[in-house]
Amino acid sequence: MEALIKVHCLKHIYPDKTEVSICGLNFEVFRGERVVILGPNGAGKTTLISHILGLLTPVNGTVEVLGMQPSKSFNTIRKKIGVLFQNVDEQIIGPRVYDDIAFTPRNEKYNKEEIDEMVINVAKSLGISEILQKIPHYLSGGQKKKVALAGAIVMMPEILIMDEPFDSLDPKSKVEMVSLLNHLNKVHGITIITTTHDINVVPEIADKIYVINDGNIVVAGTPKEVFSDMELLYKASLEPPILTQLFTRLSKKGINVEIPINMEEAEEYLLKEILQPVD
Repeated sequence: MEALIKVHCLKHIYPDKTEVSICGLNFEVFRGERVVILGPNGAGKTTLISHILGLLTPVNGTVEVLGMQPSKSFNTIRKKIGVLFQNVDEQIIGPRVYDDIAFTPRNEKYNKEEIDEMVINVAKSLGISEILQKIPHYLSGGQKKKVALAGAIVMMPEILIMDEPFDSLDPKSKVEMVSLLNHLNKVHGITIITTTHDINVVPEIADKIYVINDGNIVVAGTPKEVFSDMELLYKASLEPPILTQLFTRLSKKGINVEIPINMEEAEEYLLKEILQPVD
């Protein structure tokens, strides 16, 4: 299977002469995957995403998206990628929610009937139909995230890239966001790449995890593979998920347990142990 995105040992120099390198393991994303990028602040997560989007050009290394170099084929690639930036206030530009979601279809010269259908459908799927005529500035943080996401997926892109999508969301909005992202992936086949500091939500949204530390991709694997390596996570200045910490402590006390990756696995194990017949 051919990778949609391939990045190999890139290096970028910012205008202030700051150098950011991302080497180590190759970064590859395949069609339909849900990929999460983890790492401490300053590790290079945003730099990596910016190169994939074609917003930056590497001075060394290679970046390939859909068989093209993003910085040289920016307009072509951007039509196939939806983006949700961390600061959605800088992303939302329409005077009304409807106008913001309709921005890309209008630029692509769709007619009014087609645009109405696209906007109404995506708003319905995100549960924001009732705010289409609202002014974005007065919306809550969770609503703004949904509006920005609606604008990112209104054209149903092949790839969705999100930088800290759970930042500032309350617990209810976070659960809704997780459900929505998994729906987009499962039903519409959208490949999703996410950076986040909310490590406890990662098992719910990831098929594969990349960990960046000190300018290197130090590990790539499934949530179970990555989160089972507590030492690696601590070295990368990452706090392991709560469930990983709890079951690791149980294991160190001599209890024979496997590390669960989500609440369902933990619940299944605990119920099995509690209900196990006593000899």
